[in-house]
Amino acid sequence: MTVNTNVILNHTQIEHKIRRIAFQIYESNVDENEVVLAGIDKNGYVFAEKLKTELENISDIKPVLCKVIIDKKNPQSEIKTSITEADYKNKSLVLVDDVLNSGTTLIYGVKHFLNVPLKQFKTAVLVNRNHKKYPVKADFKGISLSTSLHEHIDVTLKDNAFEALLK
Repeated sequence: MTVNTNVILNHTQIEHKIRRIAFQIYESNVDENEVVLAGIDKNGYVFAEKLKTELENISDIKPVLCKVIIDKKNPQSEIKTSITEADYKNKSLVLVDDVLNSGTTLIYGVKHFLNVPLKQFKTAVLVNRNHKKYPVKADFKGISLSTSLHEHIDVTLKDNAFEALLK
C-alpha cells in the first residue's frame, strides 16, 4: 500500500510562518516585558523554541519557555510544566503546538492554565485543521487546512529540515 504525501509547507515557508507568528505575538504583547511561550511537549515545544528565537530578534520582550507535558492518549491525566505556576501567574501566556487537529490536546492544555490567573492567554499553531471536536481556536496560525478525517498532518522541525506533510 502506498501512502500519498504532499508537502504543505517547506522549510522556507515554515520559517516565514514562524516569523509572522512571532510578529503577531509581539503586536499583541507590545506593552509586556515578558511573555511565556508554553510549548506542548515534542513538536509544540520545538515550535515554541523557534518562536522564542524570533521574538528575541524582533523585540525587547523577554520570552520565557515552558514545556507542557500532556499524555496525548490520556489527556485527562496530570499535566506537568517545566516552570512553576508562580513563573506564569499574572503574565501573558501563549500555548503553542504544531498542529491543531481535534483540539483535544490544546483544550486540556488551556484547562490546565486556567487554574492560575493570567494577564492574557492566546494559542499558536503552525497548522490549523478544521476538524475540531472541542470549541478551541488558534489565535495565531501559520496555515489553515480543510482536510478529510482520514488524512494526517506530519510536521518535522529538525535543524534545517522543517516540513509539513499531508498524508
